[in-house]
Amino acid sequence: MSPASAAKLSPKTEASAPRPTAKDTRKSQRTRRRILDAAMELFAERGYHACTNADVAEAAKLTRGAMLYHFPTRDDLVLAAIDHIQERRNLALAEAARDALPGEDLSDQAIDAYWALLQETPFRAFAELEAAAGADKDLAAKLAPAQAAFDRAQVGAELSGMLQAGSAARFQTSRDIARFMLEGLSRANLTYDEDERIERLLTVIKRVTRVLNRKGGVHELWED
Repeated sequence: MSPASAAKLSPKTEASAPRPTAKDTRKSQRTRRRILDAAMELFAERGYHACTNADVAEAAKLTRGAMLYHFPTRDDLVLAAIDHIQERRNLALAEAARDALPGEDLSDQAIDAYWALLQETPFRAFAELEAAAGADKDLAAKLAPAQAAFDRAQVGAELSGMLQAGSAARFQTSRDIARFMLEGLSRANLTYDEDERIERLLTVIKRVTRVLNRKGGVHELWED
């Protein structure tokens, strides 16, 4: 028998070959994604504490047994959902950066793009998780790695570059002001003249960013 034939029949060789588990099949992966999409939608619509695993299973049109097969515990679901939501946020940021229009002010485009993204499900779901984490230390610990990764990325590498290339404190500040003002505005409860007030605030955020990026003067912050 040739060495090649012997190797082919060797029990050790057969044993070392990885065997896919049931959870690695395409069907199983599609089911997991359906569950995680349902969880993300419910977090965005109802809030973290207002939806149970049973609610997620119902929204995903799965039996309780199928749900338990993929996510036996609440912790299993929450950790996977955080990763899923984070991935969706990163993909949305990258897509927004690719849609940037040549010849237009990149900082203005970045601000408009991030404001629009904050209204979308992945960002609303993450905001709901952050709100719930304020009174839930266990959830806060689960969420912290995703928050840190997003913060280090400066609102995504792509949009960060659109706001202003550079790592100096002034550039960092221009990104932070734009980001946190937009995030705060997205969570604000404007009880009157909502559209007009939002438009004015977005305009000023753009002007502040331009001033910090040395594209304009302080006198341009408010036009009388």
